[in-house]
Amino acid sequence: MLVLLPPSEGKAASGRGAPLKPEALSLPGLAAARDAVLGELVELCAGDEEKAREVLGLSEGLRGEVGKNTELRTAGARPAGEIYTGVLYDALGLASLDAAAKRRAARSLLVFSGLWGAVRVTDRIPSYRCSMGVKLPGLGALGTHWRTPMAAVLPEAAGDGLVLDLRSAAYAAAWRPKGEVAGRTATVRVLHAPTRKVVSHFNKATKGRIVRGLLTAGIAPGGPAELVEALRDLGYVVEVGTPARAGSPWTLDVLVDEVH
Repeated sequence: MLVLLPPSEGKAASGRGAPLKPEALSLPGLAAARDAVLGELVELCAGDEEKAREVLGLSEGLRGEVGKNTELRTAGARPAGEIYTGVLYDALGLASLDAAAKRRAARSLLVFSGLWGAVRVTDRIPSYRCSMGVKLPGLGALGTHWRTPMAAVLPEAAGDGLVLDLRSAAYAAAWRPKGEVAGRTATVRVLHAPTRKVVSHFNKATKGRIVRGLLTAGIAPGGPAELVEALRDLGYVVEVGTPARAGSPWTLDVLVDEVH
């Protein structure tokens, strides 16, 4: 099973660990694309601060994020699972998983990123600010920049099991499973049951809880149909949108009334 996650806007501080080693990151086929984004992002943020803030879409209160990006090559690095914070990652609670569940997380979780493309939760990265919606002056829209290298690398990373896609739309644009991989991909939406609408907090928290439940129980569904059964066994109400044609992802709607 491969689980595709969005990153979080908020991130923990880099800390005092050893700096980034790009060659040590997972998915080495993304190395050249990563280097291009890293180089331009550092150069942008080391120049005109106002221009950098505008490009990155940062408010006045987040001005300090520009300076942080100038130090990406020298700042301390930590496992990505510790860097990413926020509602989804709080609900996922990687640090509190038992040893077996942590090993499953290391194998199956892939976090998408405007800067890194995609990383494992064990990959050591510094704290940064660069969403997939950013358009860098030299590279253009990052969603487009990542499309070609992702198409070359991700099908192999997907293996032959389920692909559970929990990404937001901006990050989904960087890689859309095709063909045989798409046929065993399930895209999950979380809907507030009374309103049938996506509510951000319910959506993020429930996705984190779903991943934690699968990891803790040691459940690795072989495909979308098995995932539906697993989620229902975990107590979720699931509505299924089976693909209209072969080679298309399944869409699963998880209905929730409240988040505990």
